[in-house]
Amino acid sequence: MKSSILSNITRDLKPNDEIMPALFIGHGSPMNGIEDNDFSRNWHKLGQEITKPAAVLVISAHWFTRGTRITAMDSPPTIHDFGGFPPELFAVQYPAPGDPQLAAETARLVHSTEIVQDHDWGLDHGAWTIVRHMYPEANIPVLQMSIDFTKPPQYHYDLAAELADLRKKGVLIMGSGNMVHNLRMLSWEMINGGGYDWAESMNDKFKELITSGNHKELIGYEKLGREALMAIPTPEHYLPLLYILGLKKSNDKVSFFNDKAVGGSLTMTSVKFSQ
Repeated sequence: MKSSILSNITRDLKPNDEIMPALFIGHGSPMNGIEDNDFSRNWHKLGQEITKPAAVLVISAHWFTRGTRITAMDSPPTIHDFGGFPPELFAVQYPAPGDPQLAAETARLVHSTEIVQDHDWGLDHGAWTIVRHMYPEANIPVLQMSIDFTKPPQYHYDLAAELADLRKKGVLIMGSGNMVHNLRMLSWEMINGGGYDWAESMNDKFKELITSGNHKELIGYEKLGREALMAIPTPEHYLPLLYILGLKKSNDKVSFFNDKAVGGSLTMTSVKFSQ
């Protein structure tokens, strides 16, 4: 008999008993993974407030691939995909289990493209630096889905809609990136807080469009003007937001948290869609 985590979850929950939130998390510096600060405390609080998920699926800015992939191993490794940080950050291991059955079920949900089941990646810092604060016991399966760098923004938004049923099955879907992310213009004088006028302005614009449900302009962000191109010089940290927008249901409430600029040209602003 075919078995899957999704069928197990369906037995555990009443039909449509609860729809899990969808989250976009501004992850910022990898150091947030080990620091006790406003951002990490809010991640911990979020983990306490949300009903314990059956699994977490992360779309991280740091897994850019040709084609779309999903981790499908029993024990995803902790990836330290950065340099120049202290040894204690590299020493972190987050031994959350994976779930190959959920990976296979997720791949079957998507009909617009092939989702390749991957056994080589793991959990990069776009995932584990956040999830270890939310679920420090590492007892919830965590999977990652990659971002196909060959595809336009609309593709990612549309692909997310095919994943929407996972929210009914106890799966917490999280996009991890930053709405405003321009490291070439980083200001060390503002590293602990503060943003350039253009970064603050663009961040406010993004929030306005999210709140009003104007996804069309968010998908076509390149048409929002020079400030948008300064905020998003490359798309990898922005595209995870489009996945969460694509998961939004018409009756979802929107809320923002960690709404702060750091380093002048980066915002930690995060979004929660919930019933």
